Amino acid sequence: MQFLSKFPKWNLALVVVLTCEIVIFGLLNPRFWDVGILLNSFNDFVGVAIIGFFVTLVMITGGIDISGGAIVGLTSVVCGLLAQVMGLHIGLALLLAILVGGLCGLLNGVLIAYGHVQAMVITLGGMLLYSGVAIVLVGVSGVSAYEGIGGFPEAFSWIAYGSIVGIPHSVILFLLMFIIAYILLHRTTYGRFIYLTGINPNAARYAGINTKRIIASTYVLSGLSAGVAGVMVTSYLGSSRADFGTEYLMPILTVVVLGGTLITGGKGGVVGTALASVIVGFLQIGLQMAGVSTQYIGLATGLLLILSVAFLGISSEFKANLKRYVSTIKISGG
Repeated sequence: MQFLSKFPKWNLALVVVLTCEIVIFGLLNPRFWDVGILLNSFNDFVGVAIIGFFVTLVMITGGIDISGGAIVGLTSVVCGLLAQVMGLHIGLALLLAILVGGLCGLLNGVLIAYGHVQAMVITLGGMLLYSGVAIVLVGVSGVSAYEGIGGFPEAFSWIAYGSIVGIPHSVILFLLMFIIAYILLHRTTYGRFIYLTGINPNAARYAGINTKRIIASTYVLSGLSAGVAGVMVTSYLGSSRADFGTEYLMPILTVVVLGGTLITGGKGGVVGTALASVIVGFLQIGLQMAGVSTQYIGLATGLLLILSVAFLGISSEFKANLKRYVSTIKISGG
C-alpha cells in the first residue's frame, strides 16, 4: 500500500485501463490472452514507444517534436543505401543510420534553442525536409520509392524477429530504451534540469542552468531514438522505404500525452509513456482481433489523444470550482 501511495494517480489509472483492456479484448477473442501473441505484438508499436520515451523529455521542456516519423523513414533509407548499395558492413550501416537520426535531432534542437524559433514550426519543417531527403536518396539508389531497398542478409531480420530466453527482441528493446530514458529523466541532475527548464525557463537560467543546451539535447535524444526505431522497422519489414514512419505522428503524441505529460511542459514521466504505449499497442491488436476495420483503429487512437489532452488540460481552478459546485448540489439535496 505504501508503494501505491507513491505511485502517481494518473499512472494507476493507466494500469486500470490496461487491465480492463486485456480483460475486455480477451473476452471478445480468447486468443488475445495468449502471452506469445501479446509479446510478439510489440514489434508493431515498439517504434512509437521508444520515440515516445524521448519525445516525453522534449515536451517536459515545453517543446514538441513531430519530425520523428520522417526521421524513421530517412534512417531506414540511409541504412539501405549504406548496406545494400554502398556495400558497408551491416553493423556499421546501422550505427551510421542512427547517427543520422541524431544529426536531424541536433538540427532541430539548435534552431529551436539557439535560433529561438517555435518548436512546432521547426519540427514541421524538419518533417517535410527529412521526408523529402529520404525520397531523393531512394531515387539516387535507382530503386522505385514503392519497392524500396531490399535484399538485406537474413541475419539482419534477427534484430526484429530474434528472441532471448523466449522474450522477443522488440520487448527487450522496449525495456532497454525505457530504462535509459527513465534513468536520464528521473535519476540524474540532467533530468532535474529538464523539469526546471519546463517549469520556469527564466528561473532555471538565473539558477545557472544552460537551458539552451538542455533543450537542444532533448531533441538530439529524440532524433537518436527515431534512428533506432528506423533500424528496427527496417529489420521488421525487410526493406528500406522513405514512407516508413509516416503514420507515427499521432500515435507518438498520443502515448506521450496519454502518459500524463503536459503539452505546456514541466510535468510528465516515461513510466506513464510506457504504460500508454502498451495501452495503444494492445488497443490496435485487440481491435484487429475483434474484427474491427482498420479505419476505426485510427479513430480510437485519435479519441484517446483528444480525451487525454482535454482531461489533463483542465485547469486546477476549473476542477476546484467543479468540486464546489458538486458539494453545493449535495448540500442542497440533503
